[in-house]
Amino acid sequence: MDHIEDCNALTIEVARFANVMSSLALDEDVPTCPGWTVVDLAEHLGVVHRWVEELVRLRSSERITRESLANRDDVSPEWIDSGGRMLVDTLLAADPNERMWAWGLDQRVRFWSRRQLHETLVHRMDLDLAAHAIPWAEPAIALDAVDEYLSNIEKVGKHSPELSLLRGHGEKLAFRDGDSGSLWSVTLGEDGFSVSNDEDHFDAELVASAVNLLLAILGRRDLDLEEVEVVGDRNLVEFWLAHSAFG
Repeated sequence: MDHIEDCNALTIEVARFANVMSSLALDEDVPTCPGWTVVDLAEHLGVVHRWVEELVRLRSSERITRESLANRDDVSPEWIDSGGRMLVDTLLAADPNERMWAWGLDQRVRFWSRRQLHETLVHRMDLDLAAHAIPWAEPAIALDAVDEYLSNIEKVGKHSPELSLLRGHGEKLAFRDGDSGSLWSVTLGEDGFSVSNDEDHFDAELVASAVNLLLAILGRRDLDLEEVEVVGDRNLVEFWLAHSAFG
């Protein structure tokens, strides 16, 4: 997917988030974001949208402080929609190849259109689950979200206490889309882990459809659900999932 496609899909996801949010009470718990209610999650997403909009508008060469830009009383589906539309407008007005600060590998504007699409997508599915609805996403976008997460995780891992625990002695773990066969391979070494797309002999595989693969990798799907299959060493999969959250 390119920058324009990401922006167009982000517009759709912002509207979906606002729509699901409107069906829930603001004080309802969001089980996949422990300790957060609907208003907590909405405030987080709306603040991130406004923070990224400022970053991109300024083409900032460094990280700027992310302060809460929300009055709790303002957090609503309409507030989400207005912040999301402002973000998309700023992204579309920018050259996707222009260099700027980003926390991931791609230090260009296009990092943020892709990142905000996937952040909004995942949090919209958090609301789906809170509403007891079946999360859904276009398979190509869900697979791109998996790829983005795993493509950036090595860099993030160098600065994360939890991710730094992901070490081993050459164990290999695969994440595989059960429909297309697309896969990502993780090798655990003594100095950390590496990610590739190489087919190999794996000690363990996590296999699911695109959406369920994304949800499982991000801790939103239980491994015991029939939509998710673990092949090989389950302990290796659980070890990865226990330590692979950002932050």
